[in-house]
Amino acid sequence: MSCGQPGGRRDHGGDIDVARARFGAGDWIDLSTGINRRPWPVGPLPDHAWQALPTAAAEARLIAAAAGWLGCDPARLLPMAGASAAIQLIPRLLAPGRAAVIAPSYNEHAASLRAAGWQVHQVPDIAEMAGADLAVVVNPNNPDGREWQPEALARLAGTVGQLVVDESFADPRPDLSLARQAPDNTLILRSFGKFWGLAGLRLGFVIAAPALRDALAQAAGPWAVSGPALEIGARAMADRDWADDAVLYHSEASLRLDRLALAAGWRAAGGTHLFRLYDTPDATAAQEALARAHIWTRRFPYSATWLRLGIPGSHDEWDRLKAALRPSHSSKNTSG
Repeated sequence: MSCGQPGGRRDHGGDIDVARARFGAGDWIDLSTGINRRPWPVGPLPDHAWQALPTAAAEARLIAAAAGWLGCDPARLLPMAGASAAIQLIPRLLAPGRAAVIAPSYNEHAASLRAAGWQVHQVPDIAEMAGADLAVVVNPNNPDGREWQPEALARLAGTVGQLVVDESFADPRPDLSLARQAPDNTLILRSFGKFWGLAGLRLGFVIAAPALRDALAQAAGPWAVSGPALEIGARAMADRDWADDAVLYHSEASLRLDRLALAAGWRAAGGTHLFRLYDTPDATAAQEALARAHIWTRRFPYSATWLRLGIPGSHDEWDRLKAALRPSHSSKNTSG
């Protein structure tokens, strides 16, 4: 099963310019990604964060805050320019061989492996990954939210050459994280921008054994993370009160979104705290109906029925989504 579009062009959420070009300018609500729409409040930054090259001390502050949040050894933690930077680099640091990748899943993993000369086999479950030179698991998975317990992934690591676990959506679910007990042949990817709602900062992390961590650091080059990203990341990841509130909000909001979708005639197909996946009668029609209300969502080229929605972030966004879904429900009832 392929997660990309024909011709090698990969689809992604967040393509709001496409929405504007097709459905007109205006006040859009972008629910096409799993990025928190209630971002951590940045506030003013000191001048040195903008004016000077990033310092070792600034990076050390971020690593300390991130290690505390993630529960990992700080010596294994490497800040990077988003988890996406690691996804592009890792296949080029290892000798190409046979890679097993969960499918459907985030499409950049398979694409970056193929570009680096790997033979990629997309498999439905980790039970089919044994013997691979490299295995890639997104946990919880994007877009269907499937989960694998850390103990199962640790066992998987013993049957493959290298294991990559993408935990970009795991911040609200520390029980799923392998960060505390990662085997030495495991790399864990973490995103900052999704849970903290600051994707434009381009900040992420790799947790890896020291030798591979150092190889990644050398490949990324000096000053791979900007001064503002170091400063904001360190402050945000130390703000546990905000994080607790964010987890609580999304726990309740995801259930609310499921209720609205059910009322619209859709069926829950999975998801995480930060996005929900639905099985609709026609994903293209459902996406276009919401787009006419200037609400952008995500459909997938390999499914005619799946539609993914991020979590609205305000009363106004909830009201607009509820109103936009109501005609869809009425239309379904009258046509059936």
